[in-house]
Amino acid sequence: MSERAKVPVVLIIVILVAVLSLGAAGMLFLSLQQEVMKSTALQEELKSTKEMQKMLENKMEETKKTVQNLESKLKDNLSQIESLSRELQAERSQKEEALSQVKNLRADLEQQQSLRSDLEGKFINAQEQLKNMDAQLSALEGKKAELEVKLKELEEKSQGVELGTIVVAPETPPAAEKPAPAKKEPAKKAARAEKKQKAAPAPVSGMEGKILVVNKDYNFVVISLGSKDGINMGDTFALYHNNKYLGDAKIEKVHESMSAAGLVSESLKNKVVEGDKAIRKEK
Repeated sequence: MSERAKVPVVLIIVILVAVLSLGAAGMLFLSLQQEVMKSTALQEELKSTKEMQKMLENKMEETKKTVQNLESKLKDNLSQIESLSRELQAERSQKEEALSQVKNLRADLEQQQSLRSDLEGKFINAQEQLKNMDAQLSALEGKKAELEVKLKELEEKSQGVELGTIVVAPETPPAAEKPAPAKKEPAKKAARAEKKQKAAPAPVSGMEGKILVVNKDYNFVVISLGSKDGINMGDTFALYHNNKYLGDAKIEKVHESMSAAGLVSESLKNKVVEGDKAIRKEK
């Protein structure tokens, strides 16, 4: 190849190399520009990330404080819950105790109602017995009045009639002594003496009544005498069974026709029975 032919080829090669160099330089410049842009973006992102991290750290601090406050409040709430639980347990215990007391009171009330029903029944029976006794007493008083009328008529008829000798028998004398014969008296004088002897009052030992009701549960009796008979609070009655002294009872409550008396000795409730005699002791 001639020298003239080599020159264009070299120029072409140089141009190609220059073009390639420029292209490479442009590519490199573009790459650098991109790297710079990326670096700037990364720096901005890093800056934003740091700011975000700082914000997150601040928020984390605030969150920690919030958590600490919540933990403190939680401890306070747990303490209050424990206190409320203790109070609730105490209230439950008091409620159970109150329910137990109510149950016992109901049982006592039922027992009292049962006893009251029994007492009311006995009281009604006692009133009926008292009415019967009043009726019997009225009948006896009527018979007594009739007998007194008949006795008066007999006395009137017997006036002026000789009744014979009246012998007054003395107490049994000793064996060595002989009783002296009684003197004869006129019939009228003897009749007057007999009448006077009959009219002499018997020794008063106290007002007498009967036991109508015996309450062994509460240790008292009901006596057939009341305010209309002059019975007062605190009067003492001696109780007799078949004329045998048992003990005393003291009046605690007075009604018009009957009275309630507490037994002085608790053992009396097993000895005294309805119908026994009650005699008021003189003060």
